[in-house]
Amino acid sequence: MPRTSYQDELATLRGEVGAMADLTLDRYWEAVEVLESGDPQQAQRIIDGDTELNDWYLDIERECIDLIALQQPLASDLRFVASSFKIVTDLERIGDLACNLAEYGRELGGTTDVDVEPIARLAGEMVEAAMAAYTTADADTARSVVVRDEQLDGQCKRASETIVRQLVTDGVGAEPIDQRLQRVSRLLVTIRDIERVGDHAVNIAARTQYMIENDDDLIY
Repeated sequence: MPRTSYQDELATLRGEVGAMADLTLDRYWEAVEVLESGDPQQAQRIIDGDTELNDWYLDIERECIDLIALQQPLASDLRFVASSFKIVTDLERIGDLACNLAEYGRELGGTTDVDVEPIARLAGEMVEAAMAAYTTADADTARSVVVRDEQLDGQCKRASETIVRQLVTDGVGAEPIDQRLQRVSRLLVTIRDIERVGDHAVNIAARTQYMIENDDDLIY
């Protein structure tokens, strides 16, 4: 196959990974809206749309395998294809977490005991920054995502502590204890899944740094 065609395939792969990231982030931000609104119809649209992301993930995965098997890329090209292969896995899992968040928002009815929007916004912005680093091959931006993860972890820890503290200090009130415990459980897993979105952003940033600099210090 002509080398120009091979380079076109690499460029197409980069574009497809970026496009999948755009769709994944759209679903994530829509899920964050459901956390605030509790809109059951929007939640169901997000959940039903997960099949599209899963299919896209499988298509890109096959494309990466074909490039490695048929083109046998070396050095930086091999790192790019391998990193892209791993990044779409993280994107697919962020899509799964978006479905979780949509379901939690529907169950909570848009009512939460803590403001999760700033935490969710930070996690989403980390994914955006990690993908920008991948698209533009910017190692400094990739490293900045890891620094922001410490901020996200701290915010998630404080939010979880607030939820548990309110359970202990506020009492049951007019809400039956089983309903209150269920609400607290949903809030805690909401915070946990937002934190996991940030973890996937760090993974994407780490794969990107490896792709650019052949440095796997951030990969864990």
